[in-house]
Amino acid sequence: MTLFLIPTILAPDTQETVLPTQIKAVVSELNVFFVEELRTARRFISSLKLNKVIDEITFYELNKDTPPEQTLAQLKKLKTDAGIISEAGCPGIADPGSVAVGYAHQLGHKVVPLVGPSSILMALMASGFNGQSFTFNGYLPIDKQQRIKSIRELEQLAKKKKQTQIFMETPFRNNQLLEDVLQNLNPETLLCIACNVTAPEEFIKTLRVKDWRKSKPDLHKKPTIFLLL
Repeated sequence: MTLFLIPTILAPDTQETVLPTQIKAVVSELNVFFVEELRTARRFISSLKLNKVIDEITFYELNKDTPPEQTLAQLKKLKTDAGIISEAGCPGIADPGSVAVGYAHQLGHKVVPLVGPSSILMALMASGFNGQSFTFNGYLPIDKQQRIKSIRELEQLAKKKKQTQIFMETPFRNNQLLEDVLQNLNPETLLCIACNVTAPEEFIKTLRVKDWRKSKPDLHKKPTIFLLL
């Protein structure tokens, strides 16, 4: 059995511009998928216009609330190839699909990652920051004091190791995070904001913190990656 890791779009209606033809070819041959969100996955497959009957496809939900033993049991029962579809971007990267991948290796299944958009790597590419040494820190703490502490620690790491520090936030809390970042970092620290990556309204810019303070973008409900150096 082979488990295919299937990247999805980051922005609506960008299938034709960001996805390689290999993804369509693989999805057309599969009828079992582990998906982070059922509705999004069904919509994504339909958007590829493969003439597949959606109701004939088996979907297993795999999100942060899915018991790991449930995913393991589903993988053990599989007699055919399957795919993993993330909510957005690449499975296994800041994504619960990594649980299924880990079990697939344990069971001796072949794992095949497909090429597709990753907002994290694309933001790093466009930042002008160190691409030799970087750390993706995921989501910062929700508690304000803990978040401020994390922001300052990431700045110290960036300066000490000359290592790019990457993090993100739930889109509806982006503006609050940006405010904390701008208030608690050194004015000379470089900050890259990568927003709506691959969308027509994509916004990626690197400035010093003191320059961002003069002109703060509105990031509310817009998928965004933050990078420090």
